[in-house]
Amino acid sequence: MEILEIDSLKKLKELSGTEERAFLLIFKSGHDQSMCALENIAAAKVNSDIKVFTVDVKSVRDVHPAYGVTSVPTFIELNKGNAVNTYKGCHQSGFFENIFTQSTVELGGDDKPAQKPVILYSTPTCSWCRTIKDYFRKNNIKFRDIDVSRDQKAAEEMVKRSGQQGVPQTLIGGQVIVGFDKARIDQLLNIN
Repeated sequence: MEILEIDSLKKLKELSGTEERAFLLIFKSGHDQSMCALENIAAAKVNSDIKVFTVDVKSVRDVHPAYGVTSVPTFIELNKGNAVNTYKGCHQSGFFENIFTQSTVELGGDDKPAQKPVILYSTPTCSWCRTIKDYFRKNNIKFRDIDVSRDQKAAEEMVKRSGQQGVPQTLIGGQVIVGFDKARIDQLLNIN
């Protein structure tokens, strides 16, 4: 993994414009959450040639408006310089490892879009968790299941992100869904 500091939107577009898959962290130096995100990205164990671009809003003023970013830290997955998925806040290094290593899955023919990354926070005793897992399997949705009864850090991260302790919680392309909201899941994953 290569982490590159960017000093302008022009430079970012130049370097990311040919990359099928790259990442951008927009942060603010000295800001606790931002520094947490930067440190955890750097700590992520990834064996690939992924490029992560970083932009400090204290010194670079033209990047965050171009991507509609109004709060930091914001982590953006890029495809040829265009935002594909957006994640806000600080996450553990394992979260970033999952994002870096998760490849998209084709849902069907050439006219169907690639699947967004899906992370499910669940517990073994939750009946709605089993229901949503069955629904994902029935619809050939690739997902990462995190058992928050065994992973305290993941549980804290889940609560921090949503403000809710209940499961299931699903993170689809950076969007949080609490409970089994079939209509919202179908919309975000293009399930008919």
